[in-house]
Amino acid sequence: MLFVRRRIAAAICLATAAALTACGSATGPTTATADAAGAALPTARVQAAGGARLADLPAAKRDQRPNIVVVLLDDFSMDLVQTMRSMRQMKRAGASYSHAFVVDSLCCVSRSSLFTGQYPHQTGVRTNTSGQRDAMPLGGYPAFEGYGNPERAFNVSLQGAGYTTGFVGKYLNEYEWVKGRALPPMPPGWSQLNVVFGSAYDGWDFDSTYVRQGRLRTRHHAAPPLSAPVKARDRAYAGSVIERYAKKFIKAHADDDAPYFLEVAPYAPHNRTQPQPYYPGDPVFPPAFRDRPAAGRKGNCGPVACTSLTTRDLPGFGDARRDNVPRKANGTKARAWNTRPNPFRPGQSVADLRNRAMMAQSADRTVRRILRLVDDNTYVVLTSDNGFHLGQNGLARGKGTAYDTDVHVPLYVVGPGVVPGTRAELTSNVDLGPTFEELAGVASPAYRSGQSLVPTFGDPALVRRNHVFIEHTAQALTKLDPDSALNGDELDRIPSYVAVRSRTGLLIRYDMDTSVKRNAWAYEFYSYKSRKWEKTNAFAQPRHAGEVQALMGKLSQWDRCATATGNQPVPPVCRTITQ
Repeated sequence: MLFVRRRIAAAICLATAAALTACGSATGPTTATADAAGAALPTARVQAAGGARLADLPAAKRDQRPNIVVVLLDDFSMDLVQTMRSMRQMKRAGASYSHAFVVDSLCCVSRSSLFTGQYPHQTGVRTNTSGQRDAMPLGGYPAFEGYGNPERAFNVSLQGAGYTTGFVGKYLNEYEWVKGRALPPMPPGWSQLNVVFGSAYDGWDFDSTYVRQGRLRTRHHAAPPLSAPVKARDRAYAGSVIERYAKKFIKAHADDDAPYFLEVAPYAPHNRTQPQPYYPGDPVFPPAFRDRPAAGRKGNCGPVACTSLTTRDLPGFGDARRDNVPRKANGTKARAWNTRPNPFRPGQSVADLRNRAMMAQSADRTVRRILRLVDDNTYVVLTSDNGFHLGQNGLARGKGTAYDTDVHVPLYVVGPGVVPGTRAELTSNVDLGPTFEELAGVASPAYRSGQSLVPTFGDPALVRRNHVFIEHTAQALTKLDPDSALNGDELDRIPSYVAVRSRTGLLIRYDMDTSVKRNAWAYEFYSYKSRKWEKTNAFAQPRHAGEVQALMGKLSQWDRCATATGNQPVPPVCRTITQ
């Protein structure tokens, strides 16, 4: 930790006026097409600890602050960690956070909080799609923009401090473009913006953006016919296009005077969103063709055999729901929300799990190639926007709950000064923005709720926080979620809630009344001391009364603190509620 802080202090002192004048400027024209072939990757060492000395870095690079690359997977659940070689590699070489969570298990809500270091009530982004309440959108990019979040995003701070900033892949729901219409506005704080639009959910035939001479432009990525060779089809696969964009950015800026920040956001392993697949026979989770079962092989699930993945890899699969009914504050039963019959048989969930594992392999290759491509003065962070359930807890296929399946995500970090080992600190994705700002030598604004993880990089035993909060608004208020065509109303039935998670327990407070002027509280409590999933609602059980009471106190603190919005500073007392 001391080494990292000294590096950052030295970097700030060494930054030159020439590097700082790059603030806010765009990169040069992008002339190569998105499917230009990438050169062979050089072999570079993944730094286990310590990192490069300043004297060892290229002489031409005058600003010695570190580069930062974050890879944000889409709907990646913990059951898939075993299938990712990159995660095994990063765990051996750096920090792994065993208690990493997201503020909400919804793509747009979670990603907005990652950008801003703020909770959904601060960003105003509460759902995946816009809808409307009090003449303002509830979610999607319209809410992100309407509440001023683009200007508060951490990438604006980094670019203003001299970083070249790039984004590649899936951005935010409803940041879309239709041919013949005007492009959406380019958000501030990005030097290069390669947004891959939402038609890429289906794997092929989509559009993306790039920046040329300071202007946002588009290019189309056509899909080869099914008769084309596997290599040709996989070259046009969304994961392959995103990887090429990422590698091009890193190579273009590796020797720049200024450091760079790059976010890479694959669509894997998110399901396709259209009922009809692009290629006949495509599964709901479409992998690259090279990873699918074919003559003589059973599919590529990384270091595990696809056939070994079963419902045993889905803790809580098929559990009866009758003992999960929420309870009122007095302990009596409230209205049950998880009552729909599960339409999927075990065979369907297993097939989905295996296809998700195969789909994740394209992202796994991307991460491993990035690790080989970056230099020793680069931090690489790997995580996900949320988890996903496939039949656990009596649910079907989807996300949105406060259960471990949906909010627990992987988080791995490698880079200079990162000591290998597992961290016990509870973290939230609102912590990532402040972490990037500290690495860049930038003071985080007072409106960020997150806390930098940099002090834990050099000290695996450091534990400052033992609680995280989860905040969810019912997607049913807006409908039209992109997953609804294939997953039905799985997401719509989940009520609004606030939850607090400790190392050993989860307390969820649902609002069963959809009126904005009334509340009907109901609770679920689960202990993780004997199992890692939510078997029985123990809210009213006397033996858990002490832990329930302590978590109820945390929710009361949350209520008093969940008032600051937008760019209003977070009161100092509210920064201690996660302890």
